[in-house]
Amino acid sequence: MTLPTAVLGSLGWAWALPMVAVGAFLWTFGEYTLHRFGMHELNGRGILSREHLEHHVTASWGFDPLMMLAWLGVILVGVLGWGTLGLVLGGPVAGASLAIGWIAGYGTYEYLHARAHLVGPSSDYSRWLRKHHFHHHFGHPMSNHGVSIGLWDRVFGTLDVPEVVKVPRRMAPAWMLDAAGQLLAEHADDYALVGAVDRDERLAALDRARAFASLAPTAV
Repeated sequence: MTLPTAVLGSLGWAWALPMVAVGAFLWTFGEYTLHRFGMHELNGRGILSREHLEHHVTASWGFDPLMMLAWLGVILVGVLGWGTLGLVLGGPVAGASLAIGWIAGYGTYEYLHARAHLVGPSSDYSRWLRKHHFHHHFGHPMSNHGVSIGLWDRVFGTLDVPEVVKVPRRMAPAWMLDAAGQLLAEHADDYALVGAVDRDERLAALDRARAFASLAPTAV
């Protein structure tokens, strides 16, 4: 054992919280790179890209058993990758904490993403997240790849901040709408509804083609 590794390992439980935070931060970078390069740049080649672009076809959210594969992958990377690195550098507490932070970061992302599609905002952060994410869906799918934070979009030049997000009526999440299907007044500063409610066969095919080309849905 080298001297630096011995010193780091001697910190023991002092590693726990800092390494959980580091692991969660590392996930935000993983979230950005996977979303941009593993999902959109591949244009539907491979299961990860194909399933994500299917999500773009309707911009809806629901539980999919394939999520278990994503969880498995994240856990394996966390334990065998980051956990091993932390173990080598700082001992078992550092390794376990780094892995836990990475896995918790992914779990937080999944929760925030689902909430964005299913429930309206309740804070400044959740309002920002929804506007940021729905512009990715409806305005510019090759921008705003970070879901939980916008840091990496800013770093890599893919951040796009619209004044108003134009949402196709056929894809609008229920929380945006009143009983008559109109945009709730409380969301008028951030969103505008465009196009018709119904999706015929031609429009469904067009939505799919544009989603798999990482293009925004047409506003008809």
